[in-house]
Amino acid sequence: MWGLPPGGGKLLCFLNFNFLPERTMNRFTPTNEEIADVLERIADLLQAQDTEGTNVFRVRAYRSAARTVQLSTRKISSVVLSSELKELEALPNVGKSIAASISELVHTGRVRLLERLQGELSSEELLTSVPGIGKELAHRIHHNMGIDSLEALEMAAHEGHLSSVVGIGHRRIEGIRDAVTAILNRNARYRARLARARERSQIVRQHQGKTPQPSVGLLLSVDREYRSKSSRGKLRKIAPRRFNPQKAAWLPIYHSYVQEWFFTAVYSNTARAHELGKTHDWVVIYYEKMGQEAQCTVVTETKGILKNERVVRGRESECNSYYHQIHHLRTALLANG
Repeated sequence: MWGLPPGGGKLLCFLNFNFLPERTMNRFTPTNEEIADVLERIADLLQAQDTEGTNVFRVRAYRSAARTVQLSTRKISSVVLSSELKELEALPNVGKSIAASISELVHTGRVRLLERLQGELSSEELLTSVPGIGKELAHRIHHNMGIDSLEALEMAAHEGHLSSVVGIGHRRIEGIRDAVTAILNRNARYRARLARARERSQIVRQHQGKTPQPSVGLLLSVDREYRSKSSRGKLRKIAPRRFNPQKAAWLPIYHSYVQEWFFTAVYSNTARAHELGKTHDWVVIYYEKMGQEAQCTVVTETKGILKNERVVRGRESECNSYYHQIHHLRTALLANG
């Protein structure tokens, strides 16, 4: 395996609406309870998809941060809008990444990490995000009743249909009903905030800093690990919505947390990838750090000096330098060996 050059990120510039009149900011900014709701939901979804135990610390961090925000006597939105992120990061249980997610929510009305996590869950995993529903019970609910959304689960709970599923008694139904209603209320508040943010975008001009990028060495390492585990059948598979009429779970998905970067890797499921037969070659890597998220595609080069090498599209010159560095390191090791 090739060694990796040290990775690194660039400093971020964050959205800033300090020039807005106070009444305008108050109209749009979320309350502490709303911020805590979003952090709790992120923790729920991270826990639901954590089949390998890689998200334990992140789940705990988001839940602890949610409690900090909820119990704070200060208005967290005001902290974000009136100071640098360092003041927010100084709060108990709130580190750089979570502070950046809170900042994104306050400034834009959305958290892209939350939206991505919501789109990755299978129907059964979505059901396990509800307190009181484990994997086996989620399977029975989905298999026996065809329930594949929280809205359908809430309706079944209210109408008493869940009692037909083995292992669910009256008290458990009440608990599930209350829990799913609370989650849907959170989601409704989130959608309302997003609508307000869209309205705000028509009032003010937004300035967004450049998203940092992981080194190509780190991205190629994630690509290598994803393809290796995928070929050995070691990864959870999801059912993509596009180009999948049978709704089969065929697409391997990989999560990794390295050097403060959170990575998600999947094979490309675009029309072009299907057309060229590259659905098991092109790898899309989503990366997030400090609330800033972007993506890239890693492919096998078909021409030029990098032919047959894995390259990050758009960063070919960096990949060339990376492979040169690897070559020199290997040559030096052989010479000293």
